[in-house]
Amino acid sequence: MNETVVTVVGNVASAVETRTTAAGHPVARLRLATTERRYDGQRGGWTDAHTSFYTVWAFRTLAENLAASVTVGEPLIVQGRLRIRQGERDGQRWTSADIEATAVGHDLTRGTSAFVRVSRALPAQEPAGSP
Repeated sequence: MNETVVTVVGNVASAVETRTTAAGHPVARLRLATTERRYDGQRGGWTDAHTSFYTVWAFRTLAENLAASVTVGEPLIVQGRLRIRQGERDGQRWTSADIEATAVGHDLTRGTSAFVRVSRALPAQEPAGSP
C-alpha cells in the first residue's frame, strides 16, 4: 500500500493532549499551524499567506516524549503519514488533515534545544535454571 509521507514545519497551536488506550499505550495529540510566506515585490518585503492546520498524532514512546518536550508556540518539524478525514457532524461537513507522526523535533533554525536521552526500564528476566 502506498502511503503519503510528509514533512511539515510549523508552530505548535494547541497544548499537547495525552491519553492512554484500552491496551495501556500512550497517545498524544496536538495542532500544528504552518503559514506560507511569500515575497511581495510591491511592498518590498515578506508577507504571510494562508495558514494550514494539521492534527498531529503520536503513539507510545513518541507520545510520551512529545508531551514532556513540547509547548504551545514552539517551532517543530513533523514527519509522518498524512491522512485526510472527512465526515459530518450536526449537519455540517468537516475535513481534517491528520499526520501520524513518526518523528518530531524542534526547528533549530529558530532556536536551540538540549537533547536528553530517555532510558526505558527493561522487563525483569527470570534467572537461568528457574522453574
